[in-house]
Amino acid sequence: MRSITISYKYSGPEEKWRGVIDAFIAAINADEAVAGRFIYQVAVADDGQTRIHWGQWDSTETLKTMQSRAYFKVFAGSLRELAGGPPDAVAAAVATKTVGW
Repeated sequence: MRSITISYKYSGPEEKWRGVIDAFIAAINADEAVAGRFIYQVAVADDGQTRIHWGQWDSTETLKTMQSRAYFKVFAGSLRELAGGPPDAVAAAVATKTVGW
């Protein structure tokens, strides 16, 4: 299983940010080819500005499928806009995890 952690600062309107995030997650959940195979979670740090995204996927095929979708392209562009440039991103291979993650 592969994963990515994305982080950036955002201090604009919460409604705008939340709309972008909610639309992306809804699109993943509605996409039968990736739902349950690409999972995504987003958090707001205690400072109220740092945003952290975690994604995990089961195969390169799942990732490529999701990245080929129009909703991903819209989300990636919107995320760059919200972050004021490319966000920090670290990809990794999952070594171990607890049940439910």
